[in-house]
Amino acid sequence: MITEKIEWTWADRPEHPNGSLPNVLLLGDSITRAYYPETAKELDGVANVYLFATSCSSGDPRLAGQMRDYFAMAGVPFTVVHFNNGMHGWGYSEAQYSGGLLGFVVVLRRASPKASLIWATTTPVRKDATGVGATNIRIDDRNRLAAVVMARERISIDDQHALMIDHQDLHSDDVHFTEKGSALQAHAVAASVRDALRPRS
Repeated sequence: MITEKIEWTWADRPEHPNGSLPNVLLLGDSITRAYYPETAKELDGVANVYLFATSCSSGDPRLAGQMRDYFAMAGVPFTVVHFNNGMHGWGYSEAQYSGGLLGFVVVLRRASPKASLIWATTTPVRKDATGVGATNIRIDDRNRLAAVVMARERISIDDQHALMIDHQDLHSDDVHFTEKGSALQAHAVAASVRDALRPRS
């Protein structure tokens, strides 16, 4: 197990969920946490939007337990789970990251067997980290490996990387985005969720 200096989890939920609406979970890290409020606003009247964010990434053996605990705590069925956790776990190799993705999917499907899953690609960084950390080459590698897994598992993709690579000016630091950048992400997230909620013939 490889740990980071600061480890955290973060959850949020609607204050007054509407029982007649579907429940949607955004699962991710601090990038997800930043676009969650605006996504919830965009989906107001469409879905109850929940958040679970953590510093544990794919490949981290603690992630499965954290997710199981979260689903037990949330206590609601989810119709859509929009997920990514790619901005952490840089101490793990790309092979370990890729190897953990299937377990990630398995836990989600067991916890929410009726949910449509949407994978969000990991966003680019403005400046590569020195030492062990996020670099655009590693992000590209992880996104490519994840795409193979998601294709095999027939999981749709919200390409947040393609969206934000053209908006490097909207970074608030080397990793995170400004309020405007997060709002742009939220709009794409909400669109992917709406599509997943649309009845299929």
